[in-house]
Order: sequence, then structure tokens, then C-alpha cells
Amino acid sequence: MVSITLMYAGVLGLLMAGLSIRVPLRRGQLDVPFGDGGDERLATRIRAFGNFTEYVPMVLVLMALAELSGGSNAVLHASGAGLVVSRVVHAVAYRGRSELTFPEKVGRGFGALSTWTVLAGLSAYIVALG
Repeated sequence: MVSITLMYAGVLGLLMAGLSIRVPLRRGQLDVPFGDGGDERLATRIRAFGNFTEYVPMVLVLMALAELSGGSNAVLHASGAGLVVSRVVHAVAYRGRSELTFPEKVGRGFGALSTWTVLAGLSAYIVALG
């Protein structure tokens, strides 16, 4: 049973749903069926969703493997919570303009770095479990 991973997958799925709906809503406003139509806000919404889908599935796979291999509940919760926080901060910092404020730069940097940290740390943990 992968009950810890299941819980974080559900929370992250809700976040993904929120990020995904923003893309077609903006497309509808602009009448842009494909691509970004040169709209900076649509381009960043597409990227925010894409960035999420590039990292989250792999981390969830690693979490499930760790959980199935008898990994520590504390490590699993730290990884899951760390991923949720990093993805929320990263998504909030993706505002839809090329000129970022200092807090947006910090938020995106924190979100990216903490996501990579969870990915690398959990990967190393999986190797150690094996």
C-alpha cells in the first residue's frame, strides 16, 4: 500500500488541475487555439503547467517506490510536503510577465531549487534503499 504517496498525489493533482484550467481560460479570452499567440500571460501559464508536469510525476514515482520498499514515513512526508510547498511557491511566482519583481524571482528560484532538492534527495534515498 502506498497511502502516503497516494495522499500527496491527490493534493498535487488538485494543484495540477488549478494550473491546467488557467491555460484554456486564457486561450478562450484571446481566441488562441494553439501556441501562445504571442501573449506573455498565456505563455507563462503554459510554462507553469509544463514545468509542473516535468517534475511532479517522477517525484511521485520515486515516492511510491520508496514506500513500497519500506522507506521511512518521515522521509516520505518530508519529500511530499517539500514538493507541495515548492510547487505552490513556484506556481504563485509565475505571474505572466517577463519583468519579474524581486519576490517573484526569489519565489521561482526557491520553487525550482527546492523541487530539485526533493528530486535529488529522494533519488539518493532510493539508491540507498536498493
